[in-house]
Amino acid sequence: MSETVLAGKETLRIRQMTIDDFSLVFHIGEEVFTAESFQSLYRTWDEYEITTLYNSDSELCLVAEAGGTILGFALGTTVTKHNSPWKYGYLVWVGVRSDIQQGGVGSGLFKEIKHRMKVQGVRMMIIDTSADNHPAIRFFEKQGFGDVQEHVYMSLNLSRKSRKKSVKKS
Repeated sequence: MSETVLAGKETLRIRQMTIDDFSLVFHIGEEVFTAESFQSLYRTWDEYEITTLYNSDSELCLVAEAGGTILGFALGTTVTKHNSPWKYGYLVWVGVRSDIQQGGVGSGLFKEIKHRMKVQGVRMMIIDTSADNHPAIRFFEKQGFGDVQEHVYMSLNLSRKSRKKSVKKS
């Protein structure tokens, strides 16, 4: 657990998430990770994101709170690849209430999850975000991430009728 003083004189406390935090964390995620804001998001925010990560890596599921109010969360996991001596840390989600972003909460969460991953033997931490999510990219660059690589994700809307005409055989 770590503590920092916020600009508003409140003490920011980063701690491990508990089951009692699930509902509040889910609602912050719903507020931040909307389809309207992230139309190209290849992963969707849902209640299973929290439970799955909590059940596999609860020590990497963190919340930030001040004055007894949860302000944000970070959810991560570790990955060990077959035939690789490295252990990777994957920061899956970081969410901070929209009304207090850029106030140091995200940085506090990142600092604590990075520390916990190092203690677990992680040698490299990875994140992913949409190429057009410039605020997230700036945030992660400030945290020391580099080597930005773009990925291509394609979609096919199966609810629309195909415009191709079928060829009739005579």
